[in-house]
Amino acid sequence: MNKLGYYTPEDIPKEILTFETEVKQLGVGKTGKVGILDIELQKDSTGKTIITKQFSQVPLQLQRAIYPENSLPEMAYLYVISPSGGILQGDRYRTDVVLKNKAIAHMTTQGATNIYSMNSNFASQILNITVDENCYLEYIPDQIIPHKNSRYYQKVNLNIHNNSTLIYSEILTPGRVAMDESFEYDICYLRTHCKNQDKKIRFLENTKIEPKKQKLKDFGILGEYNVVGTVYILTRKDDVNELENIINKSIENTDVVSVGTSILPDESGIVIRILGNKTDIVFDIISKILEISRKKILRASFTKTRKN
Repeated sequence: MNKLGYYTPEDIPKEILTFETEVKQLGVGKTGKVGILDIELQKDSTGKTIITKQFSQVPLQLQRAIYPENSLPEMAYLYVISPSGGILQGDRYRTDVVLKNKAIAHMTTQGATNIYSMNSNFASQILNITVDENCYLEYIPDQIIPHKNSRYYQKVNLNIHNNSTLIYSEILTPGRVAMDESFEYDICYLRTHCKNQDKKIRFLENTKIEPKKQKLKDFGILGEYNVVGTVYILTRKDDVNELENIINKSIENTDVVSVGTSILPDESGIVIRILGNKTDIVFDIISKILEISRKKILRASFTKTRKN
């Protein structure tokens, strides 16, 4: 695999390219600056989902698959880990995940994605997820924490078969609040593009936050909230309307959190936006959505993801 084959200037927004400067420490593309994780999952002859292909390059690694769910003993739980503890200036990460042959899996990260302070360049992460027919994947990483003066670009490419399911979430925090850093990063640019097996677009979404240039507390942006969570549920069209109704009935807005759902174009899925001021509360909402979705789609229960 070409280490930087996925990284082309044409794919990077101009707002990010503004920071394309030389890194005086370890430069872009140097050992330890390019993290790669490439995995494939399939069901084996016993019906258990196993890793059938795996390649990793530090600072991205994958723990051995475990099977902790009593209601779904065949479901693989995978934890993405990084010994660096966060993403540095000039870092370029790429993760490729492919599910085939009716595989079912849950993926998460070992902890939050810290985007460290930067005085040159930027950091980027590309995530490519392919879910073939009759497969099921939950990709639920921990929160993104942009540190002061950080610049971060993330692109998520989803290729999801119309007869399969992906539940994908992301949480963006204001920064290291305990260190009195709140919305002091330069830019966080998140792109999510989704297509089906015929390359037909299911949805596109771009989120660009530049705290030093925007009034984030304005109505229509973040308002009174600091933490924003997003959940995308891509599943069979027949399940979409009923699933959205169940979620709306089960999750109510309160004084500390605001939740809204929308059906994606052509009834191909659901997007759920969660606004709050505490990350753990947003996580609780996401866990509830997972519980509802798994029960509806797999007829199985969900146990909150365990973290060491």
